[in-house]
Amino acid sequence: MAKIVSRDEVLYHIGLSREMIKDTEYVVLPGDPGRVETIAKQMDENAVHLATNREYTSYLAFLGKTPVLICSTGMGGPSVGIGVEEFAMLGIKNFIRLGTCGAIQENIDVGDIIITSAAVRLEGTSTHYAPLEYPAVSNFSLTQKLVTATQDLTSDYHIGVTASSDTFFPGQERYDSHSGYVRRHFQGSMDEWQKLNVLNFEMEAATLFTICSVFKLNAACICAAIVNRNKSEIPDKSKYDESMRNCITAIGEAIKSDIIAKETAQ
Repeated sequence: MAKIVSRDEVLYHIGLSREMIKDTEYVVLPGDPGRVETIAKQMDENAVHLATNREYTSYLAFLGKTPVLICSTGMGGPSVGIGVEEFAMLGIKNFIRLGTCGAIQENIDVGDIIITSAAVRLEGTSTHYAPLEYPAVSNFSLTQKLVTATQDLTSDYHIGVTASSDTFFPGQERYDSHSGYVRRHFQGSMDEWQKLNVLNFEMEAATLFTICSVFKLNAACICAAIVNRNKSEIPDKSKYDESMRNCITAIGEAIKSDIIAKETAQ
């Protein structure tokens, strides 16, 4: 039986209780703690800070009468895995990752939005929950609502497969590292993923999708491209503000649509 904690129990890592989050069933998950307030305040100018502990900084916003938690996860699968475990114990059922990424297909420009339908599991955390043969897929309904919400925005968008790597440098075949060395296993890997129509690299989606699928929870991922690695290895944030605002808007509209759909179904 799934564990749901009492309303006043504060969980160790995220520093939150069911009472603090008003029993919300929705969480938005940026990686960077520094982005949380901006995301929350765009969704609700009266959003309030809840807690800061380790990589987990959280705010509570309201979309109409519906509370929405925004909480950072830090970088990579392990902290995402801990977060999902504790969010699930609080009764959260819907998880939307909001991040940045590096595009690897020629047709994706800096500032474009990528909505992930599935993720290549180039990380280790998810293997503690399911074997590698188990697919890391987003929730179709939640992802479709993100797609619909993105269609009227100013940023171009793309839907497809993401590669989620445990490392920023070797796992993504980056040679601009301290040593410049990429082990043989990853040499040529970016070209292979391009040929397999993978859209981008990031570090969290595969872990999130796998654990949420195992737990019968809903997960989706939307990212802003801040570099196209066919052209440069240096992130370009010239369109970051616009694309991030569009991502936040899409998330808000997707959550509203999901709420309406569930109320209608009752």
